[in-house]
Amino acid sequence: MTESSNRPTGVDQTLVGRTYAPTETYEVSRVKIAEMARATGATHPAHYDPDAAWALGYEDVVAPPTFAVVVAQRAEQAYVASPESGIDFSRVVHAEERFTHHRPIVAGDRLRTAVHVDKIVERGGITLVTTRAEIADETEAPVSTVVSVLAVRGEDR
Repeated sequence: MTESSNRPTGVDQTLVGRTYAPTETYEVSRVKIAEMARATGATHPAHYDPDAAWALGYEDVVAPPTFAVVVAQRAEQAYVASPESGIDFSRVVHAEERFTHHRPIVAGDRLRTAVHVDKIVERGGITLVTTRAEIADETEAPVSTVVSVLAVRGEDR
């Protein structure tokens, strides 16, 4: 069997277990939270109005739960876009996303993310790549864990 037939999608399976160091700091802003809230149809005033957020006990406007994907996907680029990954993003379909929130994300947070390549499995010419983004604040306290599964189609699919 040739190497290309062992890796029909080109994804390098030897990277399972690799961790990509924390990314540059992502500064969460009220504007970005409001943009995500609008994009996802989140209408609660705490996403837009600091007074509404403070009344609920938050330090500032609070992000919708899916906001963590913005931070996670930026960090995942260190792996996905690297030539060593073998991932051709033009053949990627987002298959799954799971969130575990350790605390809400609020405006003013300064977040850093480490990305772990947890699993790479090939099935029928499609490679399923599972990554885990561990998002932490500037004190290194956990904020969110985002597990993503990308389906990478083979060249003939």
